[in-house]
Amino acid sequence: MASNIIKIKSFDFALRIVKLYQFLSTEKKEFVLSKQLLRSGTSIGALVRESEHAESKSDFIHKLAIAQKEANESDYWLELLFQSEYLNQSQFQSLNSDIVEINKILASIIISTKNNLKK
Repeated sequence: MASNIIKIKSFDFALRIVKLYQFLSTEKKEFVLSKQLLRSGTSIGALVRESEHAESKSDFIHKLAIAQKEANESDYWLELLFQSEYLNQSQFQSLNSDIVEINKILASIIISTKNNLKK
């Protein structure tokens, strides 16, 4: 069940990031930071999908750990876009709450999978 939640949330987040990239590149003429966010923000969901077909529990954990790193990177780019005033407060808060939730879900899945490996 947890994998479905993360699958849905990471896909929805990726879609929001694609739309944000379109907005930033057309309306704000910002290409560098938004491209970085586009890469990291969309790769989270791709890695979650990849983890569904992991070769082992260790491979599953590894793929989700990389997704977590991409989520952390996305958080960085969002904060930078906000602090540099490309995003307003409400845009940032909405996206930031999504990435914080994704990070928590990923951490929970990784921890519980590691604990199950020890049993």
